[in-house]
Amino acid sequence: MGLELYLDLLSQPCRAIYIFAKKNGIPFQLRPVELRQAEHLSEAFAQVNPLKKVPALKDGDFTLAESVAILLYLTHKYKVPDHWYPQDLQARARVDEYLAWQHTALRRSCLRALWHKLTERERERERDLPSADSFSRWPQWPGLGQAEARSQEPGARSFFLVFHVMFPVFLGELVSPELLAATLAELEVNLQALEDTFLQNKVFLAGPHVTLADLVAITELMHAVGAGCQVFEGRPKLAAWRQRVEAAVGEDLFREAHEVILKAKDSAPADPTIKQKLMPGVLAMIR
Repeated sequence: MGLELYLDLLSQPCRAIYIFAKKNGIPFQLRPVELRQAEHLSEAFAQVNPLKKVPALKDGDFTLAESVAILLYLTHKYKVPDHWYPQDLQARARVDEYLAWQHTALRRSCLRALWHKLTERERERERDLPSADSFSRWPQWPGLGQAEARSQEPGARSFFLVFHVMFPVFLGELVSPELLAATLAELEVNLQALEDTFLQNKVFLAGPHVTLADLVAITELMHAVGAGCQVFEGRPKLAAWRQRVEAAVGEDLFREAHEVILKAKDSAPADPTIKQKLMPGVLAMIR
């Protein structure tokens, strides 16, 4: 058996690996792992990755977890263009610098934004909101009292539904306006750091050519885009960089890899049994 990649394109790092392998003509067998069906928590998948996370790689008898490790493994094993992970010491160090930073910065922000951000689907559902009187049954959050909850203003009613009705449907707990505000503020800080510290006035994050850093970064940002966050709006430098990255990997491949995340907001609610399995992991990621 040749190279096998265990992926779900709902996952940011899975998309980076998928794009990298396809773009560079690396032959692999795709082994889909449905996160929303909790397949990553199965004992069968634990034989491939005891950490029970995607992505995972299997190459004969060799298995490997963690997205950056997998990307580097593919880079070293296959003859890919040098620009992805340059041989030049300082150019490579710039790629490593970004890959080290993003784990607890941009990736965390984009992941939390996906779960906390109001989605278009819920905004479209506002016409089906319960009556204003029924809002009085819900607990108050600082900054959103019962008076605001009873408001017939569409924006206020939609906001209340998402954070006091829709979110509990999946996670079983409420999300306060303060938590959403903190999530979006954190995302804004990390977007500014991406632009000012890493991109600066360069063509790509680590220099004149696209690298693993750009691939990892763009797949993270598309998570936030999938949540309805306009991360490129008002940021012409970042928007131009996105276009360059898309062109470098190929627009068709880019669109294919992100189709799932851009439709995530239209997904059906999770089965209660599945939700119970997923909830601890989701809460750990987004708090």
